[in-house]
This record gives sequence, structure tokens and C-alpha cells, in this order.
Amino acid sequence: MHPNALLDLTARLVHEVLKLDAPADSIVSYFFRSHKELGQRERHALAETAYAVLRQRLLWANLAQSGHGPMDRRLAILAWQGEPHVLKKAMTVDEATWVTRTQAVDRHAMPDKLRHNLPDWLSNSLRAQLSDEEFWALVDTFSAGAPLDLRVNAVKAKREAVIEALAAANIAAEPTPYSPIGIRIQGKPALQKLPLYTGGDVEVQDEGSQLLALLTGAKRGEMVVDFCAGAGGKTLALGAMMRNTGRLYAFDVSGHRLENLKPRLARSGLSNVYATQIAHENDERIKRLRGKIDRVLVDAPCSGLGTLRRNPDLKWRQSPKAVEELQVKQTAILNSAARLLKPGGRLVYATCSLMPAENEVIANAFSESHPDFVLLDAKEQLEKAGVAHAETLVTEAGHLRLWPHRHTTDGFYAAAWERKA
Repeated sequence: MHPNALLDLTARLVHEVLKLDAPADSIVSYFFRSHKELGQRERHALAETAYAVLRQRLLWANLAQSGHGPMDRRLAILAWQGEPHVLKKAMTVDEATWVTRTQAVDRHAMPDKLRHNLPDWLSNSLRAQLSDEEFWALVDTFSAGAPLDLRVNAVKAKREAVIEALAAANIAAEPTPYSPIGIRIQGKPALQKLPLYTGGDVEVQDEGSQLLALLTGAKRGEMVVDFCAGAGGKTLALGAMMRNTGRLYAFDVSGHRLENLKPRLARSGLSNVYATQIAHENDERIKRLRGKIDRVLVDAPCSGLGTLRRNPDLKWRQSPKAVEELQVKQTAILNSAARLLKPGGRLVYATCSLMPAENEVIANAFSESHPDFVLLDAKEQLEKAGVAHAETLVTEAGHLRLWPHRHTTDGFYAAAWERKA
């Protein structure tokens, strides 16, 4: 495609994602389905530029004010992530001169808001939790790409053998630093056609997500519930931990998300998973299991603000009001899930959020209102699951707390309780 046409398309995609009326990944996917003429490199340039605009939206908007022409085009030029020679050919002489001027601006001398590119409510919350040095380290991770983590399906493969097979396919991989079933790959190699992937030996899953599943301590022959299963990443991890025995219920209110679990489940070789769509957290199908379950994982609906490396649009699409509304839902789901546990059963509440309002606030309130549940030390439970350096992953209160800049995972939180006998 001619560079001018490619830049025009990029500006159009930037315009669409900045509407913020739908998740950026779905907008990008729809855009590509409408422009099948784009090649792989062109798609990469468009997608990465759109995400770069979202990551540093305030900075680019400020710098773009000094330019001329449509704003979407100016933003696409400033955030361009494709091949430099393509942009050079697409720009006018005036645009090229303007870009050179903007590149000479000292970013470190700019106001904090233009450096961190976060809404005030979010930056204030993060700064209240972190030192100044750690806050800026976290901001840096939001502008960097996330590594690709895989979970080894213990029912089918061993980590060492998978790493060797990846090396044979010229894909450099290494064990994840914490999870005993994780593998980390830099870059974005095509895995979908590898026998390791098609045969279900591995699944794409962030290391932090793997740790949440491991915290449940699920074992052979147990009855386990993944209360908010979604597309089933943690469900599959739990099923493998159970060595394909017992019964594993995957509940979710979204039939569409559960449909996405089916092909992954087929690859995994698991036959102990029962995926069920429910109407709400008090569905009759849930009530029938009260007092019968050994382990329940509640990966609660949340703001998703721990995934800003992958989903930068969330910081613009979420709000304090949305978080307040989520708290009501999180509390209701957690209370309902707790009723499933038999005496001695374990409950894990988890989010992919960095907000205390969705994490410690919810967990502490649950502990206060449920004296029949005893908070477990996450460090001790993770160590039992074979997790390395567990002491670096846990707060003084015994909760799991993962930060992108500290642990190179997405931001996750989890608390675990045991029901008194």
C-alpha cells in the first residue's frame, strides 16, 4: 500500500479508537476485517500506532497542537510505530519539519500529567500506594510492551521439554521467575500453527494469572468452581492442577465467553470441565451446589486497570463511578461464592486491578462480615504450590499483590480464605 494511503488509514483507526465507545482490541479487529487488503506489516503498524496514541494520549495531544491539518493525522504521525521510511514518504515537508521540532522537546521538563498520561483519579490512587520512584517505574511499564507468557499443560507436557521444542522452532524461551508451570517469550512469534499449541501442550496465559490459579491449591478428585470463568484461562489451569479428575464447574453470565472456551478445552485434553452459563450470582444452578465445593476461584469483574500494558484504553474508559458500581457487583459475587464452600474449603477472590477499592477494601469487608472464614497467608499457600520467591509477591497482610514494574506480570490481586470446620 502507498505510504500516503497507509497513513490515512492509520489516522482513521486512531479516530475510531479515540471514541472510547468500545474496547480498543475489538475496534482494531473490526477495522482489519473491513480492510483485508492490509498485509501483516501494515496491520502491525496501524495497531501499534493506535495503541501508542492511547498510551500517551495526553502527551501527543499537547504536542499536536503546534501542528496543522486534521488532528487524527497529527496524532498518527507523532505516535507512528511502523517503518520510519514509510512515514517519511507519507509526510509533507512541513510535517517533517514539525515532527523534528516536536522530537526536540524535553519530555522530562513537561508537567507530570503529560509524562504519566493518566487521568488524575488514577494517578492519585497509584501515587498513594507507591514511592515516587516506583510510580514512575510503573508508568514506564505502561508504555512498554508486555512479554508473552505461556502456561504448560501439566496433563500433557513438562516445562523443560516445551522449552526445548520452542528452541527447535527458533523461539527463545525461558522459565517464568515465579510460576513453576510458566514460560516467557520475548516478542510476538506466531505460535498458533506450532504442534505445541495445536496439541494443547501450552496455553497463552500471563504469569500473574497462573499464580491466581495456583493459589487455589486445587487437587485430584476435588469439586472446584471457577465462578467467573470467562474464556477459561484459569479454568484450564485448574483442570490441569486436578490432573483431569474430579469435577470443575466453569460458570459465567456470558455464553459468548464460554463459547470461546470450547476450542481451548478441546486442545487441552481435559474432560472434567463443566461449562455452564448462569443468569446471575444467585442462579438456581449455583444454589444446588451450596456446601459441596472444595475450592472456589472468584476472578471478579473489575476495572482491568492491572492490564494497561495490553489495554491502554481502559484508563480512559474507566472512572471512579464505574469502580464504585463494580464494588457492589464484586461484593455480591463473593458473598454468593462463599456459600458454595464445604467446611475446610478454600475461597480465592482475585482481580486484575491495581485499585485498593476493588481489592483490599472488598477482601477486608468480607473478612469482617464472615467470621466463619479464616484468611490464609498467600505466601505459605504459594510456596506449597511450588511458586518461587513467594515472599516478594505478598503484602504484610498476607494478600497476593502483583505489580507490572516489580514482577513483570500484569497487575493482579488475590486473597484466600478457608471455611472453618
